[in-house]
Amino acid sequence: MDGRKNLPEEGELLICTITNIQYHSVFAKIEAYGSTGMIHISEIAAGRIRNINDYVKVGKVVVCKVLRIHPERGHIDLSLRRVTESQRREKINDLKREGQAKSIIDFVAKDLKVDSIKLNEEVSVKLLEKARTVFLAFEDVVEKKIPLSEYGITGKVQEKLEEIIKQRIKPKEVLIKGDLELRSYDPDGLSIVKAALKLGIKEKGTDIRYLGGGKYKLEVNAKEYKTAEATLKKSVDSIVSYMKDNGGQAKFTRDGKSKQ
Repeated sequence: MDGRKNLPEEGELLICTITNIQYHSVFAKIEAYGSTGMIHISEIAAGRIRNINDYVKVGKVVVCKVLRIHPERGHIDLSLRRVTESQRREKINDLKREGQAKSIIDFVAKDLKVDSIKLNEEVSVKLLEKARTVFLAFEDVVEKKIPLSEYGITGKVQEKLEEIIKQRIKPKEVLIKGDLELRSYDPDGLSIVKAALKLGIKEKGTDIRYLGGGKYKLEVNAKEYKTAEATLKKSVDSIVSYMKDNGGQAKFTRDGKSKQ
């Protein structure tokens, strides 16, 4: 869905499909550009490679890094071994998200009774002038309330796209959690614990589940870490303070740290 340029840039990460395996090299189709690149055996993996087929198979989808481009010859040199695991995961996630974006456009095309290939191309070209990917532009519709008219998409297409985007792409949330351990030896200890927990769940986005044996799971959902951390602190502080004020004990454990 990337129609911005005819050739990739050096250092760019690309989704490729292995098409041909030779003794000292591998050829792969670069999906975003419809061109072919070559991976020399030395760029397949670190160390000595005895059998290239142990690392790649025809039809396998891989993430490659562009090493060099020879535009006059149309040659593109790629590398597999210079792509880190985190880069590979992120690029594969991008591919999945772009697939989700395409399915949204396909649905809208069917609903409006227009050609899906043509609509995908028209929408993608406009969005990719300003956004890194189509999905990220769609995500901004949900997260930042940016209308598609900002990209030049208007009318019925804008209206229907925004409707389906908001149905299928949910706002991102941060989840942080930890374990609570509450103890009270007061004759009315159960009521004290219940009151402490009630204070804890007053904070928006907070949930507490009983695990058994005086232990509870405390979870906080929020749109960003700063908000989640602040909410967690308020909830835990309320519970710990109430238990201490009423002769009880409270301990909260999260990420190897504890508060009591």
